[in-house]
Amino acid sequence: MKRSKMPTIREIARIANVSVSTVSRALNGRPGVSRETQERVMEAVRTLGYAPNPVARELVGKPSTVGLLLAPEVRRYTPYFVLLLENLAEELWRVGLRVKEVATDARGLPLEEARGYVLLGAHDHDPRIEALQKAGHPFVLIGVYPGSFWVAPDDPAGGYLATRHLLELGHEEVAVLTGYLHHQAGRERLMGYKKALLEAGLPFHPERVLDGEFSALSAYRAVRRAWEGGLRFTGLFAASDEMALGAWAALEDLGLRVPEEVSLVGYDDLPEVGERLTTVHQDLPTIAREAVHLLGLALAGEAPLGKRVPVHLIPRGTTARRGVGD
Repeated sequence: MKRSKMPTIREIARIANVSVSTVSRALNGRPGVSRETQERVMEAVRTLGYAPNPVARELVGKPSTVGLLLAPEVRRYTPYFVLLLENLAEELWRVGLRVKEVATDARGLPLEEARGYVLLGAHDHDPRIEALQKAGHPFVLIGVYPGSFWVAPDDPAGGYLATRHLLELGHEEVAVLTGYLHHQAGRERLMGYKKALLEAGLPFHPERVLDGEFSALSAYRAVRRAWEGGLRFTGLFAASDEMALGAWAALEDLGLRVPEEVSLVGYDDLPEVGERLTTVHQDLPTIAREAVHLLGLALAGEAPLGKRVPVHLIPRGTTARRGVGD
């Protein structure tokens, strides 16, 4: 069966009767795939008539590896990163490339050569960016870094939308769970929170900024510690769905009902993780697609370019008008 279009990883997974993540591991040479499963995946590729995009192939040269560079403190196996990596693997596969996490030194600098690199978890004065730029290695950043190729969700807008939603429901005492403020996502989502307060004519209270370190456990501890220490709020914006779930558990353990007593907004809209939450949706397939497009421009020697991907709020069952349960 010959096709003019490149098959997607999801089509290959359906034919081979395996998961998308298994196809990704098989195509990218990662461990955890049996020989029999590897053969099934490759047979599915042949059945679907793999024909790499000639324009993309001309741009990037012969098929090769794109190195994935994660900052040293980034947690690799969170739902967010697993989903982002699946989307990146599929988009790179479309242009005849494969992604591989490369070994790094203590600063996160690559110890393996690659055709180009995708950087995750960038922070202020990131040594990886400065070193790659100095060496002339093409790369794209998932995040924001002027003077480089980068793509990121519109995080200032996302933080603003989440906070404005709570304010419009009558919640004037709104706390925020964030973390890693030297990283783009944590800092910019907090910026959006501050902007919404300012626009509403409300003061910013630093004590309402809780450090959840972008994990459910840290968020749980931060909310428990704050509430037991006397901090009160009727609205809470968590800068990730994982932190929102940790906060939800803490509020329940404190005897507080969501959303009747505390309204809660998350961020990411991750499958399964965020599906019960009022949350800010970020478009990971588009982010991955833009990242691969920008990497192609970097490989072609074009001038650096940045791209913001729009986000939007999805109201669900964890927010309600203030006083609805009174």
